[in-house]
Amino acid sequence: QKQELLPRVADGSLLVALAYHERGTRYNVGAVSTRVEETGGGYRLSGEKTLVWHGHAADLLVVSARVGGAGGELGLFLVPGDAPGLSRARQWTMHLRPAAVVKFDGVEIGTEARLGDSGDQTALLEQVIDGATLGLSAEMLGSAQAAAEMTLDYLKTREQFGVPIGSFQALKHRAAKLFIEIELARSAVLGACEAIDEGRDDAAALVSVAKAQCCEAVVLAGYEGIQMHGGIGMTDEHDIGLFAKRARGDELTFGDAAYHRDRFARLSGF
Repeated sequence: QKQELLPRVADGSLLVALAYHERGTRYNVGAVSTRVEETGGGYRLSGEKTLVWHGHAADLLVVSARVGGAGGELGLFLVPGDAPGLSRARQWTMHLRPAAVVKFDGVEIGTEARLGDSGDQTALLEQVIDGATLGLSAEMLGSAQAAAEMTLDYLKTREQFGVPIGSFQALKHRAAKLFIEIELARSAVLGACEAIDEGRDDAAALVSVAKAQCCEAVVLAGYEGIQMHGGIGMTDEHDIGLFAKRARGDELTFGDAAYHRDRFARLSGF
């Protein structure tokens, strides 16, 4: 599977999407109702996945499902995007990341469709999601930095009462608070990257620290940016609003700040 698929994924000729999220699961990757039943020559897949990023256009889907139904081990299966019994609908999100709802109605797949060895693969899926979460956290950090720089430029050039509004103490304090939150997020992201690179046991906990802090920083950057821009910040014509919309959507992707604070506490033994 690796030799056949990974080169095509790397060169962009094969688009693969991960279908793991289900309604009402509150970011729990192990809460899966999608099921596969063993048949004579493979498996029969039934269920529904939501928020499948780029799932509307994917050539191949990696689907999490319970083998034999509820209580069975969690497996990962490769499903072609054009498989009979598979249907998908475009799902629009606040931050306009392309996603889809994918339904599997008795989709037949072969035995070779199962990824890896037999056995529960919840831990592997969590590791994959941690990597994606950290990647998104880094993107959120960059978004917060860009929004902050745009706001600081405005504070330096917009004048009121004959002076730049950035000279007002109240706005200085808000800009300083934003700077602190972004630097905390930067440290958290770098710390999580280091932990994953070194294969440390606390990597998952530090990923949650990074995501929680980046959620706080990027939302603050977007909303404070609008506030400090004043009236022009409320218009669709100004780009600062794009950062606020993207911040809210990214905040909810792979777990919001509250979820990751709770996860950090749980992984740390509290």
